[in-house]
Amino acid sequence: MNKHHNFKNFLTPIILILIITLASINFNQIKPFNSIITSLQFKNSSLNEKNNNKNNILMDYIPTSTKASKNRDIKLYVGGFPIGIRMNTEGVLVVGFSDIEIKDTRLESPGRKAGIEIGDTIIKIDGKRVLNSKELQKVVNECKSDNLTVEIKRDDKTIERNIKTILSSVDNSKKIGLWVRDSTAGVGTLTFYDKESNIYGALGHPITDADTNSVLKVRNGEVLDSSIIGVKKGAKGAPGELKGIFINENDRRGNIDANTYAGIYGKLDPDNKFKFSSQPMQIMERKQVKEGKAKILTTIDENGPRLYDAEIIKVYNQDSPDTKSMVIKVTDKRLLDKTGGIVQGMSGSPIIQDDKLVGAVTHVLVNRADVGYGIYIEWMLEEAHIIN
Repeated sequence: MNKHHNFKNFLTPIILILIITLASINFNQIKPFNSIITSLQFKNSSLNEKNNNKNNILMDYIPTSTKASKNRDIKLYVGGFPIGIRMNTEGVLVVGFSDIEIKDTRLESPGRKAGIEIGDTIIKIDGKRVLNSKELQKVVNECKSDNLTVEIKRDDKTIERNIKTILSSVDNSKKIGLWVRDSTAGVGTLTFYDKESNIYGALGHPITDADTNSVLKVRNGEVLDSSIIGVKKGAKGAPGELKGIFINENDRRGNIDANTYAGIYGKLDPDNKFKFSSQPMQIMERKQVKEGKAKILTTIDENGPRLYDAEIIKVYNQDSPDTKSMVIKVTDKRLLDKTGGIVQGMSGSPIIQDDKLVGAVTHVLVNRADVGYGIYIEWMLEEAHIIN
């Protein structure tokens, strides 16, 4: 794809065992050099696969001393508007292998031969920390020895592998035969903002790599102002999407501290200029959420967030976190006519019942664009460490 700042191309929906993210309008910068790719994109996560996953499209931790008990009368400013997301990963993620060309011969990827696996994150080479793909290329080319000691993270384990470099006859540079990514960018929906802790939450699900389905570990990131510029209407078997852009790439509104199963979290800058609701809204505990009428607060055009009628048709009694806490159905004719129901880009949209914030949109059914899932707001607040 072209560089992400031109916003001309967006990631098309990816269906994997009938599961796809609602994450956001996805676009990414892919720039191959020396068998290296330089970006990541949002994709689906299959955490806690249950609750009829077969027919569904799926849509760390914030180190802060600001914690509250569940007894605090929590009131949050609700979002429902799009935000631009740019995130750099911890180390570089291995997403593929590449054979090395020497004259008329192609040699197997040294990385594969050394036992590197897709989904591994390269942290160090010969003791030198690698922050991005450019640094990886530089370290490989400048190494004095042909044998490299590579420190990687696989799942939650740190292991070492020894890789023998090969000098390519194509560009006379050393290669280890890996395709990697180190960043991602896209547009998603902000769910809430807690003024007391200055913490926001968005998406309601993790940002994962498109090729490996790994949840991306955040090194640093930022949120920006963005705008919805178009809608692709959803239909049976063909999920729709919102099309969005960054309004100003240089106008940062906050940081990204964590990318978790329940979304992204961080703190907003003092002059963030986001337009929240005029009054904060009380939250509803998960055990109080009931089947019946509700509303979804979301943005589908340049007019900003609007409330749309919906119905909670099933609630799940959950004692442990899950991104699918309730089943929701869009009933508002305006939203159905414009989008067909729930589409990519709506994940993170607040779900409101009895004038209280109960959760956020996370999934949509493949064959029913008007029906999807939501996560309890309690699970998001626990990830944000706003409640214990």
